[in-house]
Amino acid sequence: MSRVQRLRDKANSLPSVPGVYIMKDADSNVIYVGKSKKLKNRVTTYFTGNNHTPKTSRMVSLVEDFDYIVCKTEIEALTLENVLIKKHMPKYNIRLKDSKSYPYIKVTNEEFPKLFVTRDRKSDKASYYGPYQGASSAYTALEAVIKVFALPTCKRSFPKDIGKDRPCIYKDMGRCIAPCTGKIDSKEYRERIRSAEHVLDGNTAEVREQLRTEMEQAADMLEFERAAAIRDQLAALERLSEKQKVVADVKVNRDVFALSFTDGVGAMSLLSIRGGALVNKNVFMLSAADPVTPDEAISLIAAYYDTAGSIPKEIMLGFDAEEEDISLLSEYLSLVAGKKIAVRVPERGDGRALCNMAIENAKESARQYRLEGEREDKNIRRLATLLSLPEPPRRIEAYDISNIGNENIVASMVVWSAGKLKKSDYRLFAIKTTDGADDYGSMREALTRRLSHIGDGSASLGDIPDLILVDGGDAHVGVAKSVLEALSLEIPVFGMVKDDFHKTRALTDGKNEISIAKEFDMYAFIYNLQEESHRFAVKSSQRGKIKTMTHSSLEKIEGIGPKKAKALLSAMPLAKIRNASAEELCAVKGIGMADAERIVEYFKEKRGKKK
Repeated sequence: MSRVQRLRDKANSLPSVPGVYIMKDADSNVIYVGKSKKLKNRVTTYFTGNNHTPKTSRMVSLVEDFDYIVCKTEIEALTLENVLIKKHMPKYNIRLKDSKSYPYIKVTNEEFPKLFVTRDRKSDKASYYGPYQGASSAYTALEAVIKVFALPTCKRSFPKDIGKDRPCIYKDMGRCIAPCTGKIDSKEYRERIRSAEHVLDGNTAEVREQLRTEMEQAADMLEFERAAAIRDQLAALERLSEKQKVVADVKVNRDVFALSFTDGVGAMSLLSIRGGALVNKNVFMLSAADPVTPDEAISLIAAYYDTAGSIPKEIMLGFDAEEEDISLLSEYLSLVAGKKIAVRVPERGDGRALCNMAIENAKESARQYRLEGEREDKNIRRLATLLSLPEPPRRIEAYDISNIGNENIVASMVVWSAGKLKKSDYRLFAIKTTDGADDYGSMREALTRRLSHIGDGSASLGDIPDLILVDGGDAHVGVAKSVLEALSLEIPVFGMVKDDFHKTRALTDGKNEISIAKEFDMYAFIYNLQEESHRFAVKSSQRGKIKTMTHSSLEKIEGIGPKKAKALLSAMPLAKIRNASAEELCAVKGIGMADAERIVEYFKEKRGKKK
């Protein structure tokens, strides 16, 4: 019996009920996860006829077996599909590319909540606002609400740190309500946080009106300083509002989704309207070779809201979808949000105009993405020609050495892959074998340690680079080639040669230089790689030096070795240790009264010498 016939027979035996199916290849790897309201009907279509898209045909050709899970409802199937896709990351499922990299504003769930920008969206009890198109947009919004509501920006934790230190200058400037004084209780603080969350949700009109009323009342009571502070807060809020384009009635809160697929590039755009204003827009590139079907888009939107911030009361779709799929998404999001969420496809009016705007945003982003890819491909093809490589490199690794004095020597490895820097593959090598600052010995150690992993199955380090670039000239290339020869590896390696102004001027194979100074695109590409590897190395070396200096200053004290120094620094920063009492120091595990008194006396003497 053929493979297809065997799979078709198994599919025909499935029940006609809601569920999830899991396609597997010959190695039992999950390559696709799907849902259906009738398992038998959906799965049999994969193994019957030839009317598949190219992507589906490729996936079906690899299927060796499949599993399935019966569900009670379509909602349960949609939920399970999302869970399994996140777990297995199947190759043939369409996903929102790099969605985790988008920034959010997080409001923690504490007695005195904190606000900060994060790219790590967790399933905790905190509130998340966004995602924002970029970090600058997120920080602009965060700075505005912090200024408007005079929220603290320090690293103190309340109520634990109330009364421990004197208030900072922001209290005197009227820029912070200073919960550190103990005069602001958690109830009043949380009311300000709730107002800040209203603004982050786009509902600025009500807050602006409230501030105007407070400003007028303060002026009437001749509290001119307070009125001026409120005026500044109002101005900050209005500047934020000016950046938000008014597109609907002030009562409108909705998200609008649209799709575009042009010349092999897919995109899904999202417009977020809050209080009638367009407060944020995002475009997610889609990692698939075929156009997204409406059914797949419904799953993508459901998955997006599993990790996004609050869900508005209305979702508009700028693409046609089956009424059953629209109802399914509405029901699913209503369960997630705990309130009724309406999903619809507008055919006319303001809603249709917003959908058209979202479609244009998706098309333009897809066009730009394609142009950037073409420009990157052009650079890589030109690089291959300049360096006489057999084919354009798919993975490039760039190395740099950094040290401060004879200590904290590190080698950095940055990776370019699939058209961009792949930060998840970056590595740092703490140099252990050289006697002091020895760039050549350090490069030899780093490359030996890295390249010895090739073929051993290590994540990322097991991959073979198509090109190695080292920071330096002929001698550095010679070191790299000797390492490759010792490991019986044949990988092209070139040095990035700098001019007197520390700018990349050429590449060298160890004997001959290839000038790139007059090739602007190529120069920019190599320069960015070189600067990124240098930045990554220097940052680590400086961090290590600071840590060493901090530890060594404590280890000068009699009885304080590396272990006790680490315990102290884990409990409090060095600045606080300098002024801590013996009793506070004794609270640190492993620090006795004798140790504490010596620490207090040591820093007391140091302060005396400075006077």
